[in-house]
Amino acid sequence: MTLSRRGVLAAGGAAGALAATAAGTGFAAASPAHGHGRGRVRTGFDRLAADGYRMLRGQKVGIVTNPTGITADVRHIVDVMHPDPRVELTAVFGPEHGFRGTAQAGGSEGRYDDPATGLPVYDTYLKSGQDLAGVFTASGVDTVLFDIQDAGARFYTYIWTLYDCLEAAALAGKRVVVLDRPNPVTGREALGPVLDPAFGTFVGRREIAQAHGMTVAELALFFNAEFFHERPARLDVVTMSGWRRSDFFDATGLPWVPPSPNMPTPETAVVYPGTCLFEGTNLSEGRGTTRPFELLGAEGVDHRWAAAANALRLPGVAFREAYFAPVFSKFAGKTVGGVQVHVQDREVFDPVRTGIALLVTAKQTWSGFAWRPDHWIDKLTGNTRVRTMIDAGADTDAVVRAWQRDLSAFRAKRRKYLRYGG
Repeated sequence: MTLSRRGVLAAGGAAGALAATAAGTGFAAASPAHGHGRGRVRTGFDRLAADGYRMLRGQKVGIVTNPTGITADVRHIVDVMHPDPRVELTAVFGPEHGFRGTAQAGGSEGRYDDPATGLPVYDTYLKSGQDLAGVFTASGVDTVLFDIQDAGARFYTYIWTLYDCLEAAALAGKRVVVLDRPNPVTGREALGPVLDPAFGTFVGRREIAQAHGMTVAELALFFNAEFFHERPARLDVVTMSGWRRSDFFDATGLPWVPPSPNMPTPETAVVYPGTCLFEGTNLSEGRGTTRPFELLGAEGVDHRWAAAANALRLPGVAFREAYFAPVFSKFAGKTVGGVQVHVQDREVFDPVRTGIALLVTAKQTWSGFAWRPDHWIDKLTGNTRVRTMIDAGADTDAVVRAWQRDLSAFRAKRRKYLRYGG
């Protein structure tokens, strides 16, 4: 099914050199001459602002954003738009962790008026369907902007906030404009198991791969066409210029703002699609340390885990025997043993295969290994297969082979929504 509004402000072109598409639902520009170095990538917001917010004229605008919604000179886009007479910004919608980022995992900021701008801030966390549609209606906005930095993994909740916003906007009769930002771990390929919708939660609502390899604008187009084809949102996206699918975040020249408290660096994002699986076990995933998702461990784990993981000779990664004491979360205040994940060649590193290998070797080398009693691992992987195969003694290759058919189908489906080359 085609989208009801699928205007795309395409990558490229000089600032402000934008032309309406034939359909009249978005903007397009000439292809970019890719450069290198700082400032090469311009975000969707940068391009929207350079065009004088033309596509928002005559609209009351609300924005779903958080501390990552910044310009290249690290000003927050809400603080930029609020005093600008060319755009009528009337509301802000805060996701998990909140608009200004004051809440930890699993929290939000609630309803309040932003002290810096006076704008009303509405809480969207864990709201969906008619509940979220009611929030959009109560706010009085005509258009909902979305601008949040994603981490590239299915279980990173901001993409499901986007999903919920598309559904709610369609119910409330609101337009959605998604302002694109880079996938920090590239958009080259999708990796890992595809979610079975029977396991849908806020860490994975629908059938996408564990590492989806898409930007938020591409995901918005995918969601709207594939999952909301019976009642799609009126959707426009504003793409970046200068971004290539092979770019890691440090190639963009953009400033990094942690999109959540335990995603402190772009390097965290590189390992996260695999090592976040340890949230589904009784081992620490490194929360409460300065290296979340790179440090993994538990009381009683010793050198044998690192040795077993290194013996697999996984591409682009090595494992160091490590000891650490988390200051919060699992094992808070206790010294635990485990591994530190050292990515040595991110071009060949496969985070999902690595995460599976670490689960397999942890179970083999530590008798205390256990899954969380609620089988949270099934929600993270999107099925029971990973857990049951590891419990049955399957090795890493066997577990990875088991999802290849579903992954190939997802890769084929996602291609038509990709908007960047390279």
